[in-house]
Amino acid sequence: MHPARLMDLDTFHWLLGDAGQRLLSQATASDLSDAGRLSTLSHLRRGATPFQAAAAYETAWLRQRASTKFARAGQMYFTREALEQASGEMVGTYRASHFAAFDVVGDWCCSIGGDAIVMAAQTERMTVHALDIDPLRLAMAAENARAYGVGERIHWIEADLTQATLPRVQAAFFDPARRAGNRRAVRLADYVPPVELVQIWRKQVQRIGVKVAPGISDAELNALQPAQVEFISVDGDMKEATLWFGDGLPIGRRATLLRQGQLPITLDAVPISARPALSMPQAYVYEPDPAILRAHLVEQVALELGAAQLDAQIAYLTSSRFTPTRLARCWRVLDWLPFNLKPLRARLRQMDAGSVTVKKRGSPVDTDALAKQLSGPGAREWVVVLTQAEGRPVAMICEGPIQN
Repeated sequence: MHPARLMDLDTFHWLLGDAGQRLLSQATASDLSDAGRLSTLSHLRRGATPFQAAAAYETAWLRQRASTKFARAGQMYFTREALEQASGEMVGTYRASHFAAFDVVGDWCCSIGGDAIVMAAQTERMTVHALDIDPLRLAMAAENARAYGVGERIHWIEADLTQATLPRVQAAFFDPARRAGNRRAVRLADYVPPVELVQIWRKQVQRIGVKVAPGISDAELNALQPAQVEFISVDGDMKEATLWFGDGLPIGRRATLLRQGQLPITLDAVPISARPALSMPQAYVYEPDPAILRAHLVEQVALELGAAQLDAQIAYLTSSRFTPTRLARCWRVLDWLPFNLKPLRARLRQMDAGSVTVKKRGSPVDTDALAKQLSGPGAREWVVVLTQAEGRPVAMICEGPIQN
């Protein structure tokens, strides 16, 4: 059965009943691995229709995978596509803080309710109007909100965003679908509903946030004239971007770094008076967080760290001293040489190389294949960084990264 058709509204309502909950409990306690799938489905079908068994299995399977995004995933309901596109709870909670000053907010294209939930959790006075065209996702969202204890503060609306008369709100979050058919949309023009709707809403709504993929081109992002474009990473992985519209926002580009158990770090673009110097590798090499790279704030970070760039077109920074920072990862450079495979292998053997990891920027080399060639029988683990330094290919032999 196709994953997109494993649940419909009638089956979902059945799943919420006593018989459905018993079957879901059985599925949750079963083997949900790929190897055990057929056996588990066969067992579940003894007490239900194939469609019901498939829905229970899919729900249990999705709850397992959702545990990395949602703290209460074990009580929630998802479709595959909705889970894939949903922001994690860490990103959603951070972004919801932008709406904490407002009493009435909208969540347009709310899907399974992740953002509506964290917005409603900001303050007890907040009311959230959550709209989606899909009745199944709305039904799931209502159950998910109950799991978080905020269902009474959210009003669910089934409607077509392009046709509906929207409730009056002070602020809104808009999460259009980032797929065109079975393909991931790579242009804002392919988002559904159209992102251009924000130009109508901004005349009446004080603040609007629009979730977009971080890979959308600068030209497309700037064409909408947002007050701010914010790029968000989680634990060093680039996750998403938000276009912010409204007054009272820092203007321009922002990089936001989120890490488990730590306060968010935000870096706003500011004018810089001088570009960083260029340098061949020094004692330390830094790789800025991907949100900083995407926000084009590498030079700003270099100046903050007192570091040089290896190359004007490459994001690696280098310095003679280590400066603790959460803005970049840092490795200690033990040696470097112009990139040539034979001398590099010889130097690694001299350094008792065992397992070697290869990183690169500005190099066409296959890192996995090269790592196998460079690894040896020795006892030391090294990181080889391939990049350009002042226009020339170099290889740096490093240890780390250094823990901040």
